[in-house]
Amino acid sequence: MAPHPNTPQDLKITSRDLAFGRKEQGVRHWLGGDAIATAFYNALSASFPQGERFFMDSVRNFKSKADPKLQQQIVAFTTQEALHTREHVFFNQQIASAGYDLSRLDAVIRKRLDFGRKRPKLEQLGATIALEHFTAILAHEALANPAHFADATPEARRMWKWHAIEEVEHKSVAFDTFLAATKNMPGWQRYFIRVRTMIVSTFMFFEFLFRGIAYLFAQDGINTPASWMKMFGFMLFRPGMIGRVILPYLAYYKPSFHPWQEDDRGLIAQTEQALGLQAAGT
Repeated sequence: MAPHPNTPQDLKITSRDLAFGRKEQGVRHWLGGDAIATAFYNALSASFPQGERFFMDSVRNFKSKADPKLQQQIVAFTTQEALHTREHVFFNQQIASAGYDLSRLDAVIRKRLDFGRKRPKLEQLGATIALEHFTAILAHEALANPAHFADATPEARRMWKWHAIEEVEHKSVAFDTFLAATKNMPGWQRYFIRVRTMIVSTFMFFEFLFRGIAYLFAQDGINTPASWMKMFGFMLFRPGMIGRVILPYLAYYKPSFHPWQEDDRGLIAQTEQALGLQAAGT
């Protein structure tokens, strides 16, 4: 099965094989010296290396169901995700060098994903398209609103923006693979799988995020109600990364949803130009 008609026919998914922060020391509160803001993104980063490996595996499981064009996109997707894994492994090492212990979070995400790998392969793909929607809408917001990383250290800002560019670029690959894998299913059954796995994935996403934040807060000695009030204000209002993606998140529940119903590739070009990021071979 080919990519969905909503997927741009001229879509290019290119690997930007860039390394970030190799000459820098880890900074404990790298986002404007703010322990609250830093904890939010550190908790996200803690989940990325293992999570992205899970995404790659779940999509590759159904590569044979795709037509040649979608198969090429799957290869490009896995290449990008492998580079993201590499950079977040390094970023997490910098977090550790700044004094944080991520081992407990690493063990939690490993346990979650080991359980996930025991589920049917189609459910694994369903979880992947759900979490890829999360990353795509967060990435869009990161690119559209400079406030999110305005106070970050320069290399951290470039790394997170680079990651966001590629999440936007490949946002439909897993979804189109799911459509290919379920092309002989009744529409209601496909929709049921998609919604059910999103509900479960949403719960697991926030459970891990809040657990990670609490663990990082504890290491800073600030795991208090006041810190959590600041965190919820940071997430929902200023700058409001989570608050600003609530409506895009809910769009996933429309039966007709497709990731490319919003063509936001213009943000990619703007960010590449602003940060001087270039795709490999260009």
